[in-house]
Amino acid sequence: MEMLSNSFAMRRPIRCAAAVLAGLSCFVGGPASAQIQPKGAPQTAPAATPPVPAQPPAPGAAPSGQPMPRFVSLKSDRVNMRTGPGTEYPMQWVYRRAGLPVEVVREYEAWRQVRDAEGATGWVLASLLSGRRTALVEPWLVKPETAVVPQVALKTDGREGSADVAQVEAGVIANVRTCDGRWCFVAIGDFRGYVQQNKLWGVYKGETVR
Repeated sequence: MEMLSNSFAMRRPIRCAAAVLAGLSCFVGGPASAQIQPKGAPQTAPAATPPVPAQPPAPGAAPSGQPMPRFVSLKSDRVNMRTGPGTEYPMQWVYRRAGLPVEVVREYEAWRQVRDAEGATGWVLASLLSGRRTALVEPWLVKPETAVVPQVALKTDGREGSADVAQVEAGVIANVRTCDGRWCFVAIGDFRGYVQQNKLWGVYKGETVR
């Protein structure tokens, strides 16, 4: 059976702050890739408890005029996260996957404090962030010690009983087209389909995206 691989390769953040300052090597952890399987591929999903979902943003706007908090995505394949809002602050992570969703939680001049799906928080330049909406498919199911990555069904329609378009590995990045508060229509490579909104990290519970 055909397996589509490597198209969505994604590396977890590289932690480099104290290590670099101490003259040590940085390390990389977690899965190196995420894949898509065609319709009909078997699913293996170990039991896992999703983290508490991010809360919808309260009414109001940040100094930039944008909602706060809000989800955005990384523009570049290399984005440095720093401990503070300025280049004089040391780097603590380096992201190497354009399109990765992050949540903006604070603003200061040209800098944005962001939080990723694993809870790491730091500052990045606003110019390296995009308003394009993306989401990670059930990233909480991806465990370093698990050999088989669980899969999530991409549906033809926003209904539980609708047919499967493909089986998508947990941890892939989906381009979010629309969300109605329960289901999101997403694009992953050449595939288009619906995923339950509560299976995505990058959209708020009950949020509508148009």
